[in-house]
Amino acid sequence: MPAKAEPASPTQSANEAMAAEWDGPSGAHRVKFSALINNEIARQNERFRAIAEVGRHDYVLDIGCGTGESTREAARAAVDGHVTGVDLSGEMLGMARGMSLSEGLDNVTFIQTDAQTHEFDEASFDLALSRYGSMFFDDPVAAFTNVGKALRPGGRLVLLVWQARSRNEWSGAIRNALGGAPAAAVEGPGPFALADPAAVADILEAAGFAEFTAIDVHEPVNYGPDGVVAYDMAIGMRSTREVLSDLTDDELPRAHERLRNMLVAHETPEGVLLDSRSWIITAVRQEQEWDDELEFD
Repeated sequence: MPAKAEPASPTQSANEAMAAEWDGPSGAHRVKFSALINNEIARQNERFRAIAEVGRHDYVLDIGCGTGESTREAARAAVDGHVTGVDLSGEMLGMARGMSLSEGLDNVTFIQTDAQTHEFDEASFDLALSRYGSMFFDDPVAAFTNVGKALRPGGRLVLLVWQARSRNEWSGAIRNALGGAPAAAVEGPGPFALADPAAVADILEAAGFAEFTAIDVHEPVNYGPDGVVAYDMAIGMRSTREVLSDLTDDELPRAHERLRNMLVAHETPEGVLLDSRSWIITAVRQEQEWDDELEFD
């Protein structure tokens, strides 16, 4: 049966706050604006897909697969393999399953779960990939160790992640337009949690990976064809909601107007473009015995 549906209830998540966010407002927002969000990162995705280089016979794990565009792309390449997409959001996975069914893909499975704690079959995947879905783990070493155990020896890991907040105009421009305070440096899960290549290399080495590389991707994000559409999409983003929640009722109308004006100012013939920087991170699962004493809560 195409696009096999797994039970809707997720595995216990190691990060209940992230589970609530992604299985709640952030998931709903990404379903509503799925096509727009996929187009937003189309240039980054082209680079990511080329480096992931999914093979015809590959068994692929897609971490934080969302509405499943990257999963479906992998499935179309792995015609004699299989792709498993995992995500915390039941609503996004519902859309992913529906779109996979409509395309007649019969080599896809979606599971609502936390990749940090899910009990994957050991050594069952050739490739683990994640397109902006790997920055939200509560314990990155534990999470990537768990993913590594699911990979065969020599299996590849390919991640697309944001570089530092200061190198991503979209983040600062929205916050500044809304009149929010400068973003504090916060450790822990979030969009910029894997922004430091040296720190990521240490995480992956501790998790049993080697042959680490970080490839610079300098491409703009596209928020839509014009400022009106871009505003509708941006207003529901988690980062936008967080800033707006700190403003008074008197401040809100001016904040909304400044956001509209900022997005209109970034209109181009190609759409509303804001500068961004990402890393494509690659690594290889080492051929080693895993520590049987390692436990996942």
